[in-house]
Amino acid sequence: MTDLNGKFFWYELMTSDPQAAIAFYGDIVGWTAQPFGGERTDDPYHVVSGSAGPMGGIMSIPAEAKDRGMSPWWGGYVGSADVDADAKRLAGAGGSVKRAPEDIPGVGRFAVMSDPGGAAFMLLKGSSPDGMEPAPPMANGHVGWHELYSGAFDADLAFYTGQFGWAKGEAMDMGEMGSYQLVSQTGGTDFQSMTGGIMARPPEVPVPVWLFYFVVPDIDIATEKVKAGGGTVLNGPMEVPGGAWIIQATDPQGAMFALVGMRSGTA
Repeated sequence: MTDLNGKFFWYELMTSDPQAAIAFYGDIVGWTAQPFGGERTDDPYHVVSGSAGPMGGIMSIPAEAKDRGMSPWWGGYVGSADVDADAKRLAGAGGSVKRAPEDIPGVGRFAVMSDPGGAAFMLLKGSSPDGMEPAPPMANGHVGWHELYSGAFDADLAFYTGQFGWAKGEAMDMGEMGSYQLVSQTGGTDFQSMTGGIMARPPEVPVPVWLFYFVVPDIDIATEKVKAGGGTVLNGPMEVPGGAWIIQATDPQGAMFALVGMRSGTA
C-alpha cells in the first residue's frame, strides 16, 4: 500500500453550480460522477473518477463559506497519519489553521490549513484502513501536475520540503518572474520524479493558490471544449519540458484549473 502521508491525493471543487460543473468537466476531462455513498439528496457530494478510479469530488460551496464570500475553488487534500498533531506541527512551522480538525462521518478527520504564503490546502486521515493507490503517471482524468502560485516563495519552499519531505529538483530561471522550483512529493530528485512546481504568484493571480493540472488525451481538443462549454482559457496551449502541452483556464463558475496533455501525433 502506497504511503499517502504528506502527498496530495484527493481534489475537491466547491462551486456555485455542481451539476453544471459535473457536465463541464465530464465533457472535457472525461470524468464520471456518482453521489457519495449512493445518497439521494437535493445537494449530494459527487465523487468524480478518472481512468484509474476515484480522484476527487464536486460539491456546493457550504453556506457558511458562501456567507464569508468564498468563490468557486479547487482544493487539494494531503494525507495525514494524525491530523491534530500535523495541524499543530504545521502551524508551528509557519502555516495557519483555517479550520480546526474535525470528523467527517464515514470519511475521516480533516483540517483546513494554509502555508506561510497563504495558499490553502486540507489535511485528511481516512476512517478506513484501506488507502487509495495513486493513479499511474499521466492517467487520463487524474492530476498530472501540482503548481503553487506562492505568496512567500522561500518560506513556502522550506515549509513543503521541511514539513512534508518533498524533494527539490531543478530550479528553472523564468527571468522577471523569478525561479520555477520543481518539487517531488515522492522524494526523487531526477526530472521523471517531479510532481509539481513552486513559483512566485504572478500579478494576474489574485491570491496565493494551488493549481491542479488534469490530464487529457489531446490538449487541442480539450481546449476547444473549454471554450465551447463556457470556460475561459487564460494561457496556452504551451509546450512544457517533456513534450506535453498545458493550458490554464477558469470554468464557467469562475474556478481556476489547468489541463495537461499531448498534441495529436506527438504522444
